[in-house]
Amino acid sequence: MRSLRRFLLAPLAALAVLSSGLCLGATDVNQATEAELDSVKGLGPASTARILRAREQGPFKDWADLRQRVKGFKIESAARLSQAGLTVNGEAFAPQGKAKSAP
Repeated sequence: MRSLRRFLLAPLAALAVLSSGLCLGATDVNQATEAELDSVKGLGPASTARILRAREQGPFKDWADLRQRVKGFKIESAARLSQAGLTVNGEAFAPQGKAKSAP
C-alpha cells in the first residue's frame, strides 16, 4: 500500500513543482495578455491599459522604446518591473542600455 501511494504521489509532486516554476517565469510585454500584465507586481490596471494602447501601434523594440511610448516608465520603475519578471522581447532591463537575457 505504501509503495502504491508513493507511486501515485510522486508524479503529482513533480507536476506541482514544475507548474510553480512556470508561474515564476518572465512575462514578455509584447506577448502578455491584460491579465498577465496585471499579475506583474508593480503594474496595475492603468499602466496595463497604457501598455496595451501603445502596443496597438506595434510591438516594443526594446526597453527604451517601451519607456518612450508608455507614460510613467522611468529607469527606476523599469528596473523594478524587470525584477518582477517583465521583459521586452525576452530581455530584462539594463539601465545602461545593455539588455540582459531573462532567466
